[in-house]
Amino acid sequence: MALYAYRAVNAAGKASSGEIEAANPGDLELRLSRIGLDLINYDLASRGNIRVSGGGEVKRRELITFCFHLEQLTRAGVPLLEGLADLRDSVDHPRFKEVVADLIDGIEGGLQLSQALANHPRVFDVIFVNLIKAGESTGRLPDVLKDLMEGLKWQDELASQSKKAVMYPSFVLVLVMGVAAGMIFFLVPQMVELFAALQVPVPLPVRVMLGIRSFLKSFWYLIPLVPLGIWGGVKLHLRTHPEFAVTLDGWKLKLPGIGPILHKIILARFANYFALMFSAGISVLDALKICQGIVNNKVIERALIRAQQQISEGSGIASGFDAVQMFPKLVVRMLKVGESTGQLDQALQNICYFYNRDVKESIEKLQVMIEPILTVILGTLMALIMVSILGPIFDLMTKIR
Repeated sequence: MALYAYRAVNAAGKASSGEIEAANPGDLELRLSRIGLDLINYDLASRGNIRVSGGGEVKRRELITFCFHLEQLTRAGVPLLEGLADLRDSVDHPRFKEVVADLIDGIEGGLQLSQALANHPRVFDVIFVNLIKAGESTGRLPDVLKDLMEGLKWQDELASQSKKAVMYPSFVLVLVMGVAAGMIFFLVPQMVELFAALQVPVPLPVRVMLGIRSFLKSFWYLIPLVPLGIWGGVKLHLRTHPEFAVTLDGWKLKLPGIGPILHKIILARFANYFALMFSAGISVLDALKICQGIVNNKVIERALIRAQQQISEGSGIASGFDAVQMFPKLVVRMLKVGESTGQLDQALQNICYFYNRDVKESIEKLQVMIEPILTVILGTLMALIMVSILGPIFDLMTKIR
């Protein structure tokens, strides 16, 4: 298929543009008509990500709707193509509307749903595709879709909680920096003029503030450049020294306060996906191999590789995880009980519940702790700035009296 850049108009007369794959111009016109657009003109585009003007990235909530819609319809016995057609007509997101239309074309062309999903790796990741494939092969597609929906909802809630944890500190930090900048750039010059008019030496705190002001005025460009330079240097070092990624990810897990929570979030995500894949009928070794690509941390990824090697050499699942010391003893014990009783899927679900609750409680505790601590720190900083600026004024007024 070729990639076409197009301009089109909808039934309301609103123009839109974007890129879409099609076999030929006639197929391009047909694909656009299926999403309610009439082709105006087109041209061949360079191969890359399919984009739609105003569409943007497909968000997690669109995938939740996708799973819920298909789960309900397939469970009710509605044919897959009809369910996808209904979803295409009800989707508002232009990018996702195109993706669903392409899924319909692929299935009509003889592909399985999982194969059609695999053609859009930036929307449906490898775990999503493999779970759908397992659901198709075992005849449990509605159950898999429901599990996927619950997993995506959990991730969405976790992302929302994490954003809440940083919103208050970010707001307070920006507020204090704004007040400090106002004092340094507007109040300090007036104070210097006042001291000069009264022929009084400028006090040390005001001279320090004046020096900070002069530095910021002369080298303001360093404020964005220094973080960008550090970020670029780290990126370059990661390219030239791949082993540094392991060290960097290890540091992330050891950050005071944040590191343990990050560790729990990664393990919670792994446990969630591992339980989903095992329940869907994917073998333990295949599930571990797939999960290695989604943990996004080299230290934990290497631990999973070692656990996979242990299990492939004949160790039990609990023994494999215990040997790499990745999970707490409580989790290993739960796995051991699940293996011995033949209810490993239930044990994995219990682990998911354990981590989900633990991560939620950890984030809430961090939120409760960080607010008063940050308030005290920033309040102290504000007090120092106020004393440094207003203190000399009070001293001057005392001398005048």
